[in-house]
Amino acid sequence: MLGLQYFSFNDLWSPLFLAFMIMMTALYFVVIGPVAEKARGSEKATTRQKVMFLCGMLILYMAQGGPISLFGHTMFTFHMLSMALSYIAAPPLIMRGIPAWVWRKALDYRPVRWFSFLAHPIVAALLFNGLFSFYHIPVIHDYVMLNFTVHRLYYIVLFITAMLMWGSLVHPIPERDRGSGLHKIGYIFLNMVLLTPACGLIIFASESIYETYSNPNAWVAAMGYCVSPETQLRLQGLGGPSFFNFLSTAQQDQQVGGIVMKMIQELIFGVMLAYVFFQWYRKESQEDDENIPLQVSGRTEA
Repeated sequence: MLGLQYFSFNDLWSPLFLAFMIMMTALYFVVIGPVAEKARGSEKATTRQKVMFLCGMLILYMAQGGPISLFGHTMFTFHMLSMALSYIAAPPLIMRGIPAWVWRKALDYRPVRWFSFLAHPIVAALLFNGLFSFYHIPVIHDYVMLNFTVHRLYYIVLFITAMLMWGSLVHPIPERDRGSGLHKIGYIFLNMVLLTPACGLIIFASESIYETYSNPNAWVAAMGYCVSPETQLRLQGLGGPSFFNFLSTAQQDQQVGGIVMKMIQELIFGVMLAYVFFQWYRKESQEDDENIPLQVSGRTEA
C-alpha cells in the first residue's frame, strides 16, 4: 500500500533507536524497583504509572523510530502525525508515568534549578510553539531535513520544550503544582491559539511549500539519513515522494498534514480541558461542602 517492499527491516524499525528505547525503559524499571527500595522519600510506582510510561514510550518509538517516522519522509501527512504523537501525545504520558520522588530529586539538582525559569507556563508555551512554528517555515524545514545533526538536535530540543510545556498542566510533583483550574484552562487555550498560525500557513498555502516533499533530488537526499545506502539508491529511480503519495498532489498532502496536526492537538487538549475542568469543579465543590458545617456551627453557637 505504502511501498513497504522498497524498504528493509532496518529502514522500517530503526533497531538502534529501538535498543535505546528498550534501555531507557529498563532503566525506568530499575529506578522504580531496586533504586526506589533504597532511596529516601521514595514511593512505590503504581500500575497506572507503569502503564502510562510504557504507552508513552511506545508512542514515542512508533513516531520517531517506527514506520510512522519513515513515512514521515515520504508524505507530509505522516510527518505531522509523527510530530503530534511525539510532542503532544507522548510527553504527558511519560511525565505522569515517572513517580513524583524521581522528579523531586531531578528538579532539586542544582544545575537543573538554574534553568527553572524555562518551566514558567508562559515561557514554556512560547518556547515550544515558537520552535514548532519556526521549524515549519519552508526554508528552515528543508534545511533541518537535509542536515542530520541539526535534525536530531532540533528534535531533542523540541521534545524538551514539549515536556516543559506539558509540565504546567500535568505537574509531576503534586505539592509544587501552583496552577489553579482557571489558570490551566487559560493555558490550554493559549497553547491551542499559539499553534494555529503554523497550521494555518500549512493548510492554506496555495502550493506545496517544502522542497523535501516535492523536489525528487531534495527528497532522496533527505531519505539518505533514515534508510540504508542500498535503499537510497533504489529510491532514486522512483521519481520522488509522489511515488508513495496516495493523495492527489503534494499540496493536498500538505493540507491534510496540517489538518491532522491541528485535529490531534484539539482532541488531546480537549480531553485535558475536560479533565482540568472537572478536577477544578470537584475541588470547589469539596471546599463548599467543608464550609457548610462551619457556617451551621457558627449559627448554633450564636
